[in-house]
Order: sequence, then structure tokens, then C-alpha cells
Amino acid sequence: MDHPLRRVRAMTDVAVGELNGKFQAMYAPQGRPSIAPEKLLRALLLQALYSVRSERLLMEQMEYNLLFRWFVGLNLDESVWDVTVFTKNRERLLEAEVADAFFQAVLKQAEKESLLSDEHFTVDGTLIEAWAHRRSLEPRKDPPTQGTGSGGRLTLRDTHQSRTDPDARLYKKSALGEPKLSYLGHLMMENRNGLIVEPCVTLSGKREEPQAALEMVKKVVSRVRARAGNARREITVGADKGYQQKDFIAGLRKLDVVPHVAEYVRSVPQWPNCLTAAEREHPGFLISQRHRKRIEKHFGWMKTIGGMRKTKYRGRRRVGWMFSLAAAASNLIRMAKLVPEPA
Repeated sequence: MDHPLRRVRAMTDVAVGELNGKFQAMYAPQGRPSIAPEKLLRALLLQALYSVRSERLLMEQMEYNLLFRWFVGLNLDESVWDVTVFTKNRERLLEAEVADAFFQAVLKQAEKESLLSDEHFTVDGTLIEAWAHRRSLEPRKDPPTQGTGSGGRLTLRDTHQSRTDPDARLYKKSALGEPKLSYLGHLMMENRNGLIVEPCVTLSGKREEPQAALEMVKKVVSRVRARAGNARREITVGADKGYQQKDFIAGLRKLDVVPHVAEYVRSVPQWPNCLTAAEREHPGFLISQRHRKRIEKHFGWMKTIGGMRKTKYRGRRRVGWMFSLAAAASNLIRMAKLVPEPA
């Protein structure tokens, strides 16, 4: 009775219940009965929670693991699905955008329990290694005239693409790192309890990270202000030095958001500090900088446990789908410790 998965199961039941209408639309009116979408979603959630590296191993676990059968909803005498059938049915969840809907259903429970902050947030991004090797690169048939390098110069990621995963790009986040075919995963976190409020995946690139952060801020700010109505609250967004860019900070000001972006110790022409004195001396600046590091816990869990260090999926859409599901799983684990047990 004290198993931690029981709390996760209870919150998953509530979230799945809100998606019943979407699940009903996914059933075909005729033909052979297939895997129920809610059971399929629960199985994929288990795969992230327990670091099961493949669908074949997941089906093997469900043959004899009573915990897995209980969580998914399979009776003891029910046969486990064939691996091929499981993977083909997973495409239905992808087409119906179930992962995003499930994430929002989980977030709604956090909002109902008053776990979310409407004022202070953090943004950050991480590298997701693609399921493709550098040897799969081949010249593009129609390379762009302007590249993604400094001054618009063409780079290898502009002139070549992978034949196994065309969406993956060569990129490295640190100067000393090795360029790898990859994607960028982005998160926006509220600072009260450290819960994710918005996830997304983009192509790799220096411009993509601040652009994705601005898009996430726009979505979250619009939701917050819609709930607040006429009440106007001050909203702050914290970030590391990588977001110390003129366009990003100007975009936050345009949204009436106070930027709490870490500054370079010494401002040089290549790395300018763009905050004003008022923003730098804001009473919540140091608090935002202290809390923003908690977002790394989500990235750490999603990459080491949730299987997002090197994705098994190809294409930005599939990678983004699994990233949203992993973000929902990370929130569920955090919420299981925050939501009080029912009396």
C-alpha cells in the first residue's frame, strides 16, 4: 500500500479520465479489437518511469511483472500484446497528440492543488542526441543560400543532412564538446515547487534556444493572465548566461516580463550584458538565480531515467512527443511527494 507508484497511478487515472473523449475518437467502428489507447499510454509511461530500453523488453516485463500489469490494467489471465502490434498502435497516440493532452491534464491537477506559481518561472534547454550517426550525413540536394553560422556562413549542418534522420542537425552546446546529430529539448518551470509548465523540442542551433524560450513564455504568460483576469501581476523569468541576448531580453520586455538572466562577470563585445540597472537590482533577481538550477533535476531525470539522453525515435515530431511524455512523468514523480495523501 505504501508503494510510490500508487500515488502516480491515482494521478494518472484522473488524467486519463479527462482524455476519454479523445480516446473514444481513436477507436475504429469496425475491424479487430486493438490495444486500448489508455493502456497503451500507461505502458509508455512505465517505460519512461522504469528506464525500459525497448518495447520488446517492456512486453517481456509485462509477462511476469505483476506491478506492471496492475499499473497498465491487465488481468492475470490476459495475454500480453505482440511487440509489432504495440508499436503500430503507438502511432495512433502520436497522430492524436495524446502526449501534449496528457501533460496538460497532469498540469491541471497541479493547478487544482495550488502547486503552481503564476509569477516566477525559469527556462532552459538541453541537447538530445539523435538516433543517427555522423557517417549517415550526405550532401543536401538543395542547400540554403544563407547558413546558420556566424555572419550567415554555410556550415556542415546546412549543406548536409542525415539519411536516417533528416531532421537531426550537427550541434554542440559547449566549445569543447563534440558536434553530434541532435535535437534541442526545452523546458519552462515554475519556481514555487519546481514543476514543468511547458515542454518543447526544436531543431539544434544557437538561435533556436532563445526563440523556443520566448514561444514558451508567450504561451504560459497568456494562460496566467487569462486566469488572473484584470489583476495584473509582475512575472519574472530566470535563465542562465546562454540567454543573455539582446533579442531574447527585448522579447521578454515586450511581453511585460522582468528578465532575470544571469550576466557575464566581465562584459566583452562578443558577450554583452543587456539588463538594465533596475532589472539587475530587482529584489527577486538573486532568488530567481538560486531557484533556476532546479530545472536541471528535470533534465537529469529525463535523460538518465526517462530515456531522453539519446532518443530511440527519429523525426522532430516523434522526439517531441516522447519528450512531452517524459516531462509529464517527471511532474508526476514530483507531485507524488507534494500532493497530500487522501484521508
